[in-house]
Amino acid sequence: MIKFKNMDFKKSVIVPGMLLIVILFLLNGISRNYFFRWDLTDNDMYSLSTSSESVVEQVDDLLTMKVYFSDDLPGEYANNRRYLQDILEEYEALSDGNIRFEFFRPEDNKDIEQEAQKAGIMPVQMQVIENDKMEVKRVLMGMVILYEDKKEVLPVIQTTTGLEYEITTRIKKLVETNKPTVGIAQVEGQVSQTQNIQNILRQRYNVQTVNLSDEVPVEIGVLVMNGVSDSLSSNELTHLQAYLSRGGNMFLAQNRVKTNLQVQQAFVIQSNIFSIIERYGFTIAENLVTDQVCGRVSVQQQMGPIRMNVPMEYPLLPVVRSFNQEESLVAGLEQLQLIFASEIIPDSALGNQVNFVPLLFTSEHSGEMRGNFNLNPDPQQNPFLRMFNQSGKILGARSEKVDENGLMSQMVVVSDSEFLLDQGGGRSPENHIFMMNSVDYLIGDRDLIALRSREITSRPLEEISDESKKSWKWMNIVLPSFLIVGFGLIRMRTQKHRSNVLEELYG
Repeated sequence: MIKFKNMDFKKSVIVPGMLLIVILFLLNGISRNYFFRWDLTDNDMYSLSTSSESVVEQVDDLLTMKVYFSDDLPGEYANNRRYLQDILEEYEALSDGNIRFEFFRPEDNKDIEQEAQKAGIMPVQMQVIENDKMEVKRVLMGMVILYEDKKEVLPVIQTTTGLEYEITTRIKKLVETNKPTVGIAQVEGQVSQTQNIQNILRQRYNVQTVNLSDEVPVEIGVLVMNGVSDSLSSNELTHLQAYLSRGGNMFLAQNRVKTNLQVQQAFVIQSNIFSIIERYGFTIAENLVTDQVCGRVSVQQQMGPIRMNVPMEYPLLPVVRSFNQEESLVAGLEQLQLIFASEIIPDSALGNQVNFVPLLFTSEHSGEMRGNFNLNPDPQQNPFLRMFNQSGKILGARSEKVDENGLMSQMVVVSDSEFLLDQGGGRSPENHIFMMNSVDYLIGDRDLIALRSREITSRPLEEISDESKKSWKWMNIVLPSFLIVGFGLIRMRTQKHRSNVLEELYG
C-alpha cells in the first residue's frame, strides 16, 4: 500500500515537471523572434526610435558592425560597452537578419589592434587604477560599419549620448544611393564664416557653394543663406527669385537691424531681400527683441582699484525655450541661442497661397527696442534692458508658398543674421540640431528629425522669481533642522517607552 502511494506521488511530480519543461522550451523559442520590453527612461534611451526603425527597413543587404572595445575599462566606459551591445541587439532584431554585429577585444589577440587601426580606429590612452596604482593604458573604443563596398567609422565611443543618432546616421549614409545636395549661398562683397555648419551638413548631404551671381544649379535641394546687411545685386536677386519660383527651398537667417556690440552701434537694414520674404506671408520688424531668459556677456567694471570682466545677463541675446510643439521640426528641442534677433510678423494678405507656421517664441517676459538702439549691456545705464511687458514674440517660422501652377516652394527663417556663423550661433550644438532638422524638413527626408531632437542633453532649470528663491533658501535651511529634531524626539520617546516596558517586566 505504501509502495503504491509512493508511485502515485512520483507520477504526480514527474508529469507536471515535464509539462513545465516543455512550456519553458516553447516560450524560449517563441521569445527569440517575438519579444517586448518596457523602457521606463525619460527619453526611451534603451529603445530604438521610429526614425531608426525606418532607416533599418532600408537595409536590403548584409550590413556588418565590427566593434573594437577593450576589456577592464573604468566603470563609466564599461557601462558604454553594455549600452552599445544592448542597442546593437535592437538593430539586429529589427533587421530580419540583414544586420549583424560582433565584438572584438584586443586582449584576446594582439592582431586585433592592428586590424582596428587599418579600419580607422586608433587606440586612445586612458588613466586607470590597477593594483592600487595609477597606470596609463592603451584602449580601443570604436566601431566600423560595413555595407557592400562602403564603410563608416565611429573612431571613439566615449559617451552614450547621441550614440543611436550617430549609428543611424551612418547606416542611412551607407544605404542611400543618391544623397541630396545643399547649397551654401554666397553674396558679392560679404564673407561669412560658416565652416561648422558646413561640416555638420556634410555628414548627411553633398554640400556645394553657390554664388548667387550665377544661376542656382538644378540639383540644389535646399539653399542655406546667411543674413545680408545690404541689397542683393540685380543678378543675385534674379537668380534667387528664379530658384524659388521653380520650387526651390530655402533656410534663411536674417534679422532687420545690423549691430556692432564693440562700438555699441546699430542701424536698420535696407535690403531687397525683404521683398522676397514678404511673398511668403510675413515681414521682419525693424526692432531688436529683448528677453529676460537670455545669454550673458562680459562687461568691464571697476572693483576698487582693479578693473575686472564681470559676466552679466544681456537680454539682447534671447534664449528660446518656447516652441510650437505641434511641429515635428521643433518638437523635442529644449533651447536655442539667438543673437540680436528681430520679431517676425505674419501677414494674412496672401490668403490661401501661403501657409505660415510659427516655430520659435520668446518667453512670457520679453520686450523690444525700436528707433533708438541702445546696446549698452549694463542695465543700470540702459533701462530698455529691464522692460519686459510683452510675450510670445515670433523669432522663427516656416512658410509654404504655392504659385498659380500649383508649384510649392518652402522657406524656414530665423530672425538672427548670426545664427549660422562660426563666431555666432554656429557654435551652439542645439542650433545645429534645429538647422539640420530644417534642412531635412525642406528636402522631405524626415527620418532623423525626431531622433536628432531626443538626443539633446541640455536640461536648463526653470526660471523662478526672487521671492520663490528666498522661500526655497529658507526652507532648505530650516527644514533639515526640524526633521533632525523631530527624529530625535521620536527616537527619545520610543526609547523611553521601551524602558518603561522593561521596568514593568523585570522591575
